[in-house]
Amino acid sequence: MKLSILTSGLMLYILYICVGIGNQHKVRPRKLEQIKKEVASYKDIAKSIIDLAVYGSAQNRSYERLALFVDTIGNRVSGSDNLKNAIKYMYKALREDNLQNVTLEPVKIPHWERGKESAMMIQPRKKNLAILGLGGSVGTPAEGITAEVLVVSSFDELQRRSVEAKGKIVVYNQPFISYGETVQYRSRGASEAAKVGAVASLIRSIAPFSINSPHTGWQDYESGVQKIPTACITIEDAELMARLASGNVTIVVNLNMGAVQHPDADSFNTVAEIVGSKYPEQVVIVSGHLDSWDVGQGAMDDGGGAFISWEALSLIKELGLRPKRTIRLVLWTGEEQGGVGASQYYDMHKKDIANMDLVMETDMGTFMPLGVEFSGKPEARAIMSEIMQLLEPINITKLFDHADGTDISFWMEAGVPGASLLDDISKYFWFHHSEGDTMTVQNPIWMNLCAAIWTVVAYVVADLEEMLPR
Repeated sequence: MKLSILTSGLMLYILYICVGIGNQHKVRPRKLEQIKKEVASYKDIAKSIIDLAVYGSAQNRSYERLALFVDTIGNRVSGSDNLKNAIKYMYKALREDNLQNVTLEPVKIPHWERGKESAMMIQPRKKNLAILGLGGSVGTPAEGITAEVLVVSSFDELQRRSVEAKGKIVVYNQPFISYGETVQYRSRGASEAAKVGAVASLIRSIAPFSINSPHTGWQDYESGVQKIPTACITIEDAELMARLASGNVTIVVNLNMGAVQHPDADSFNTVAEIVGSKYPEQVVIVSGHLDSWDVGQGAMDDGGGAFISWEALSLIKELGLRPKRTIRLVLWTGEEQGGVGASQYYDMHKKDIANMDLVMETDMGTFMPLGVEFSGKPEARAIMSEIMQLLEPINITKLFDHADGTDISFWMEAGVPGASLLDDISKYFWFHHSEGDTMTVQNPIWMNLCAAIWTVVAYVVADLEEMLPR
């Protein structure tokens, strides 16, 4: 009887503790009103950030820094000398900007090299086909592969015509619906073609618009399936071959690819901080990825995101502000291969997950900003909505659902609130992973606005008295 009473008491005590833990991050109505007042008190600071970034002495700085960087370094594919030079460049630049704790954190990343590549339609006429081999693809024999073409518009059509595919080069002429839906052809196209006996695959670029421009990207071979060479071709050439095929014209293509997969390379995530004044162990991450594909300049994907994240720390430092929590800049590496550097960063730092307040990443361009996307509890969303109102001077106050970012996904899946920049991406996939991703795509006025938003959100979250609920 005595044991039963003690057991019941213990259970009640545990229940009380658990309820307390579950509720400690909830924002009760009265407390939310207090937090609203606290957020509103940052109105003048937010305006000073906006004024400096958009109208003041820092105007166009992120654009000018980015232009010098990409014009000097060029594109920065995983494992390349260009990426090594980019990391060295940024390490030096961040130190010269007098940021704190500038460090290089070692990671291992894939090292794939495309080598020389070409494709030629030789029947019914000779025509050069613009191609970009897909990341991780195997190469062809030295003499290349010459084979008849089978054109399909979907995986379903490939299955229906599987008996026709053996020994052929499968050309996918899939329509662009959205990047998220259509990218499966780039990711899985080679393996699906190999399953039905194809010797190579050529995939219509994952883009809604083209001026004879192929787009590259990573692809994933399925385990246990023969690896065949794979590349993207232009929309124009995919449609050309589809028209010929619909008229029962025989198409023959010679494909030559010198792609090589090297052992994983040593690399680094590049880190810098403004250390918090009151809770330095608690962290707000602002980030973008430093690597790019080996075409264009990587100015849009993701030079702009990386450089407005750097700009956030520069603006805060220039205004003499020091938030209560640490704001940490992370320039990821190996993002294009699936967040390889970020995954290793998470493994190294997940022991500190309780101190991660907010993870922020921008990787969808720095075009005209529309607002911020957010993933987190409703109580945290209510606070973020109030913070967005501080951006009323530039009329960009909307908070959208579902933050997006390969590199911060590991933290968000573990329950850490996440934020991403949302801008007008109507032309983003025109240039994505292509030779068109250059500084010509960037606009200094838009980058100023993006930097202002990024800085206000990061600073206010880092300086609130309490962490975001989670």
